[in-house]
Amino acid sequence: MEDPIQLKEEGNKYFQASDYEKALQSYTQAIKLNKDKALQAVLYRNRAACFLKKEEYAKAASDASRAIDINASDIKALYRRSQALEKLGKLDQAFKDAQKCATLEPRNKNFQETLRRLGANIQEKLRIQFSTDLRVQKMFEILLDENSDKEKREKAANNLIVLDREEAGAERIFQNNGVNLLLQLIETKNPELILAAVRTLSGMCTGHKARATAILHYLGIDSICMWMSVDNEEISLAVCNLLQTITDCLMGQGKEEHHGKEEALVLDTKKDLRMITMRLLDMLVSKKVSGQGRDRALNLLNKNIPRKDLKDHDNSRSIFVIDNGLKKILKVVGQIPEMPDCLPLTENTQLTASVLLNKLYDDLRCDPERDNYRLICEEYIKSKIDPQDMDKTLHAVQIVSGVLQGPFDLGNKLLGMKGVMEMMVALCGSEREIDQLVAVEALIHASTKLSRATFIITNGVTLLKEIYKKTKNEKIKIRALVGLCKLGSAGGTDYGLRQFAEGSTEKLAKQCRKWLCNTSIDARTRKWAVEGLSYLTLDADVKDDFVEDEPALKAMFELAKASDKTILYSVASALVNCTNSYDTKELVPELVQLAKFSKQHVPEEHPKDKKDFVVKRVKRLLKAGVVSALACMVKADSAILTDQSKELIARVFLALCEDPKDRGTIVAQGGGKALIPLAVEGTDVGKIKASHALAKIAAISNPDIAFPGERVYEVVRPLVSLLNTERDGLQNYEALLGLTNFSGRSDKLRLKIIKEKALPDIENYMFENHDQLRQAATECMCNLVVNKEVQERFVADGNDRLKLVVLLCGEDDEKVQVAAAGALAMLTAAQKKLCSKMTQVTTQWLEILQRLCLHDNMEVQHRGLVIAFNLISSDKELAKKLVESELLEILTYVGKQEDHPKKQHIINVARDCLTKCMDYELIKPLSQA
Repeated sequence: MEDPIQLKEEGNKYFQASDYEKALQSYTQAIKLNKDKALQAVLYRNRAACFLKKEEYAKAASDASRAIDINASDIKALYRRSQALEKLGKLDQAFKDAQKCATLEPRNKNFQETLRRLGANIQEKLRIQFSTDLRVQKMFEILLDENSDKEKREKAANNLIVLDREEAGAERIFQNNGVNLLLQLIETKNPELILAAVRTLSGMCTGHKARATAILHYLGIDSICMWMSVDNEEISLAVCNLLQTITDCLMGQGKEEHHGKEEALVLDTKKDLRMITMRLLDMLVSKKVSGQGRDRALNLLNKNIPRKDLKDHDNSRSIFVIDNGLKKILKVVGQIPEMPDCLPLTENTQLTASVLLNKLYDDLRCDPERDNYRLICEEYIKSKIDPQDMDKTLHAVQIVSGVLQGPFDLGNKLLGMKGVMEMMVALCGSEREIDQLVAVEALIHASTKLSRATFIITNGVTLLKEIYKKTKNEKIKIRALVGLCKLGSAGGTDYGLRQFAEGSTEKLAKQCRKWLCNTSIDARTRKWAVEGLSYLTLDADVKDDFVEDEPALKAMFELAKASDKTILYSVASALVNCTNSYDTKELVPELVQLAKFSKQHVPEEHPKDKKDFVVKRVKRLLKAGVVSALACMVKADSAILTDQSKELIARVFLALCEDPKDRGTIVAQGGGKALIPLAVEGTDVGKIKASHALAKIAAISNPDIAFPGERVYEVVRPLVSLLNTERDGLQNYEALLGLTNFSGRSDKLRLKIIKEKALPDIENYMFENHDQLRQAATECMCNLVVNKEVQERFVADGNDRLKLVVLLCGEDDEKVQVAAAGALAMLTAAQKKLCSKMTQVTTQWLEILQRLCLHDNMEVQHRGLVIAFNLISSDKELAKKLVESELLEILTYVGKQEDHPKKQHIINVARDCLTKCMDYELIKPLSQA
């Protein structure tokens, strides 16, 4: 369609049908094609109305302004701009537009009311602004007065943070020399005041690029990094959050407020971002930086350098870090905590650095980029290899070990470098315990892939056994054992590919459990016992023994809750193995026969991997407190909680939610809350698994208990994401059940479901051939039709929504009939237009209505009679049509029945129908007949 007028008419129809997205498209197309100025003004103001409905107020104001530029007295455009400006908080400008409207149409009550409301709001804003300035002044006086008592200062500090959360409050603090005063608070060296000041600065930066840039330059990146380097966890974390907020604003990812014309001031942020990146990289190798500070710097780099979306072609940030800081990251990875010259580290630092190496490598787009990365690594490792200096060589092996925990393919290539493997073997045979420790860890990380493991089985097993037997050092003993565990599990879950003799893996696992429960051993060493179990639990005998050992499970859960986050992946892997929530390939019987015939290996399932054993294991884990451990793991604010780890945790949660009886326990222990972030961030598979687990909980739980407060609104999007043809039937079904449960709670939840664009998907499932899916979708729609916006969609012309609901009332499936009749009863009660429309959508409407009113199921019959009553009440002509049909006979038959407590509500509706017909004088009472 190329005619702007026709496109405008089409847009108007879509707008009336509440399809604002399509209306927007029509108006935009018309604007592009139109040459007439007067029509252009109309199109812009109509598009402004669409933007208002979509709550895109800055765009609405812009379009209304364009219409006003063409016709300064366009009253509709002026009023729409006034509405948009009011929503943007620009009350004085909104007032001016409303004033013009009132001048053009003085008798319009709507304009007068808007003027009154805006005038009152402006007065209130000025009053608050004046009182805010005084309060800010007073708070700083208390905070900077050393003689103020402690309680007063704490209260003032908290008030400052609260005030700062509001845009107006943050602006007042900023305008009243707030940054300088906050800097003075930081210089007091009082931890509580420093925290309050840093948190206030974060609030001032949130969502405001200009303020964030000004604060960054005023404070200076060096000072911010110095504060982040302190050995105080709370202050270090608060400063890290401040720097993240500033970075978000500079990258345009903050909750950016629309500031109208101010947005024309474009700030060049690239220079600032590079400056922040360089300082963070410098922090990695500085001895003055605490372990906490180093972790924060690594976490910030992990979060902000690699691309969020690989569809975005710009990976210049990663290239910049590789060129300027890869060697610095490798230096962190190559640190040996037991050596005297080691940088200050926490238990998480080196794995966080390995994760960063992996993310940077994954962010590269072509082979030349990957080759450059590899060459930098090789060059750096070669510079460390020195046969005359064993300590230096040790660092080289440690770097390879760290890279193997990051980009594994690159680590494998580095293993192939001349002399690296020989060095590892030589270090294993060294007399120094530190050499053995580093070499054994490197061997463990090297044996990840089956092909690599088979190479090490021939060379490494003998070495590891020797070390295990000879060493007196428990730390080395455990690591040697883990190496053996890993090699022993190289066959995965395949029962026929066991590497070691029968019973060997159980013996290894028993020793790991023993060490795990031994609290006298340091946590870092016990962590290796969990690592061993994460491999050995691929064997079903080991899984069964492990879940029976409650002290060992509880010991593992306690370690998972500790500050050392390097254990997360091992714990999650062990739990995935115990719950069998890994992906398994279905064996096609024909192919199995073919493989046997051609003497190929066929994977075998262990007898203890059958369903009833898995169910018992899940119950054991729940009893031991697995949910609280998982919830604690999800909260880890660290790059070590990778998307892969999140996926493993989501898999475990889904396995735990399988039995409806267990879902209450999962909710009570914080499982519902923990699943929300897993459903929003992570791998695609992880998000689907977490969303499915949420759907299982949402389907049968009281939402107010399972997801209290505002949290319930966060669950809607994950559920809607499962209404997709790519998801399986069970996921669709349980998501629909969850949405049905939610849509029955409140109108606010119904609006959220509509806003997430779930309606078209729900309607599609109402057409499904699958009975249960059709039933669930119809029940969901039955709850949603209570909402006015949904009703308007049914009223709108050009759709078959009402026809579908009427036809579903005629289905043979009783549950579908109950839901469809309920929806139709509510729609016809709420919208009189739908009563007449119902008679036009299908010729079968009367036959279907009669069948409903005579139905054996009392619930269906009651709903059918309510529909009949709504039709009769809506219009005398329609009532006449019904009286002239067999429906009168049905109503008379039902209405004449004797009173009966179980059927009274049905009899009463039939009598109400007859009474209404008498009021219309379409029928006479029996005495007058």
